[in-house]
Amino acid sequence: MAVIKLDLDRVLGTVDRRILSGFTEHLGRCIYGGVFDEGSPRSDAQGFRTDVIEAVKRLKPPLLRWPGGNFVSGYHFADGIGPRDQRPRRTDLAWHGEESNRFGTDEFMRYCELVGTEPYLCVNMGTGTMDEAAAWVEYCNGTGDTYWANLRRANGHDAPYGVKLWGLGNEMYGPWQIGQLSAEDYVKAARQFAKVMTWTDPSIELVSCGETGWADWDRVVLEGLAEFVRYHSVHIYTGSDDYWTDVLMPHQAERAIRITGALIEQVRYNQKIEHPIQIAYDEWNVWFREREGIEGLEERYTLADALAVTTFLHGFLRHSSLVPIANLAQLVNVIAPIVTNEEGLFLQSIYHPLRLFADHLGEQSLDVFTSCETHELVQPSGPEPWPYQVADLGPFPVLDAVATYSPGRREVMLSVINRDPEHDVSTELQFSQALEPVTATVEEVNGDSVRAANSFDAPEAVTVTAGTIEKFASGTTHTFPAHSLTVLTFRAERD
Repeated sequence: MAVIKLDLDRVLGTVDRRILSGFTEHLGRCIYGGVFDEGSPRSDAQGFRTDVIEAVKRLKPPLLRWPGGNFVSGYHFADGIGPRDQRPRRTDLAWHGEESNRFGTDEFMRYCELVGTEPYLCVNMGTGTMDEAAAWVEYCNGTGDTYWANLRRANGHDAPYGVKLWGLGNEMYGPWQIGQLSAEDYVKAARQFAKVMTWTDPSIELVSCGETGWADWDRVVLEGLAEFVRYHSVHIYTGSDDYWTDVLMPHQAERAIRITGALIEQVRYNQKIEHPIQIAYDEWNVWFREREGIEGLEERYTLADALAVTTFLHGFLRHSSLVPIANLAQLVNVIAPIVTNEEGLFLQSIYHPLRLFADHLGEQSLDVFTSCETHELVQPSGPEPWPYQVADLGPFPVLDAVATYSPGRREVMLSVINRDPEHDVSTELQFSQALEPVTATVEEVNGDSVRAANSFDAPEAVTVTAGTIEKFASGTTHTFPAHSLTVLTFRAERD
């Protein structure tokens, strides 16, 4: 029999709810036809899809990153302000389309207000200038009698938006990026961007453009920008048609987090940096089917993908002291938990773990002990891209478990993935603290098979079922079904 042990005193770190944040970019149907759909009977008078708003609100994203992504390296914010009908249409070189600019800064800020989230803006370091970046900060946050602050007022927004978090470019290391730079050249430019942006508003916090954590780029960038930034970004997507590789590959993100954390510690120590620097894992998801964009980058997610997404979330909790921010890419339609058409929407399999964590995530991450069978991942033969190379991190426990605790409301959330695609796992749940028998809530994400996927025709092929365990206490045995995510919540308190 498997065993999971919990001790409320073994706290790994404080949990920041910003790990549940989102990302919207101008590509495919994410903005136009997803977030924003003028003329649709499902949109409000401003053009925002109200059904999408309600679905997003249930995910409770603390931050929303915008406008990119690759798109930002060719985006000029001034094109997207002022009267919509007077805004210029532009060629979008990042995603080879056309940009109407009908959704711009003021629309994004309004959307954040509607869904109850905070904005996180990324500036253009491809075709953009430091003067433009400073102007954008002034437009959003300026309080003085200055041009850009007054233009915001003229556009109907007297109060400043107070945007706190700003990214210094996106993936500037990549050949796919407009204005690709070497690490050294990026540092030279970003230092100047950072100066003028923080001189414009000293209260903002900056995010340096990172890669995988273990790349030489990350070392050079951290060494060059540590004095200016509060966060360093990491982007890793995962996914595979092979079931075990798909559900285990997100552990590569944990490798990236550990290495990035060590780089940060080294740089802060060597340079005597007093302010904290943490990781903004501001793009992550399962993404491998639609890399070429043949279907508009619209992945259709399976139950296996939902387990993989949960493994990402587990990794962020296991490293809560290093990762206060994570942004799922994207929000609607494009590699997203929500899919729309003209008549409505459906929720993809990956929506469900995100919603359960939004409902139950606690304030402290706990060090969970698990004893169970393991799986040895066989590395695929032949040359494989780096995200697939995770076999060396094994063997992997079949049960992947994390837990959080909220002292104020005395609530435990225990999240357990049974990655075995065929077998249920009977598990004894043990607690170090005395636990009077309580009623535990049990919510399970599952489907008929690991390949089950939701659609407009079958919106509940992967869904959540709820129940309870009466007289739940230390020593209780619970069976975790094959290919499932189970979230248990119950009241407990420290001795």
